[in-house]
Amino acid sequence: MSRYQEFDTKEALHQAMKLFWHNGYEATSIADLLKATGLSKSSLYATFGGKRDLFLAAFDAYRDARREEADMMLSQSPAREGVRHFYQIILEGAKADEFTNGCMSINQAVEMAPHDEDVRVRVKQDFLCMEKMLTQTIERGRIDGSIKGRKTPRELARILVTAFPGLQVMVRARCDHERLDEAFNLVLSLLDEE
Repeated sequence: MSRYQEFDTKEALHQAMKLFWHNGYEATSIADLLKATGLSKSSLYATFGGKRDLFLAAFDAYRDARREEADMMLSQSPAREGVRHFYQIILEGAKADEFTNGCMSINQAVEMAPHDEDVRVRVKQDFLCMEKMLTQTIERGRIDGSIKGRKTPRELARILVTAFPGLQVMVRARCDHERLDEAFNLVLSLLDEE
């Protein structure tokens, strides 16, 4: 007879995700994970496997949540407003009193992707997904008249995807708000070029 599971798996995964997102993979210890999740070592290993398995599950949970959030933001009308709102979230993080964790996918593009194939595949998938979502939004913006741009929707989306990590890194480096706002406005101006 198996023992009753005395913890909420989804909540434990959420707590692990927050810890990995804040500290990164390497700086997060098993002891940190046990404290954050409230799990015993045996429960953690039995439910999630080792640290790396838990990290990948937490990273996937993060990615699923962000994809849903991005879809919601980018579906706003007019389409240009959706794109603006999607990028505005980055700047809001920069202006927060307390340090924000940035984008976990961008963090992992730097920390783990260079030497971990599973993480690299996930990060590449995130960039491709973002490009696809932005392309669709830009196409919709061309129809509703809110987005101009000389480049094709896919080309504009690629530029926006490339700008995304740059803005994220500037936030993490605590660049001044004026410089971030200027960079943000330059990126958005691509949607207005005729």
